[in-house]
Amino acid sequence: MPKIIVDTSFGRLVVEEQNGFIVRLTWNDAEDNGAAASPLLHEAAAQIRAYDAGQLRRFDLPLRIEGSEFQKQVCDAMSAIPFGDTRTYGDIARDLDHPAQAVGQACGANPIPVIIPCHRVLAASGLGGFSGAGGIETKVALLRHEGAAGLLI
Repeated sequence: MPKIIVDTSFGRLVVEEQNGFIVRLTWNDAEDNGAAASPLLHEAAAQIRAYDAGQLRRFDLPLRIEGSEFQKQVCDAMSAIPFGDTRTYGDIARDLDHPAQAVGQACGANPIPVIIPCHRVLAASGLGGFSGAGGIETKVALLRHEGAAGLLI
């Protein structure tokens, strides 16, 4: 699967493409496997760098989520959260008429973090979890980057 590696202040991100869609973003120290990066992957890297530099607030990339219809709905709900804002698992659960725990599990299974901003989803009484490299520290860094740090004080 074609991929591109993007070094950011949040770590080394690996973005993968399949058939013209971004399908995965992971934190990884892997080296490039030599697969030629497509124009879409170069655009994804440019947008991630712009986000990291504080010059981009919303990604505009074709995404494909593999998973259940519920997983796709949770990813859509996360994508709708504006830069610098947050919602709780409970907020999304009420909107989708599912338990908050199921929403939390779907957030944790987000295959394209950062671009689909699961870091903007919090627990009712705290930060909640984060499955990206660095765990909660990375979630806090992303929230601070977006100016949502007032929530953390």
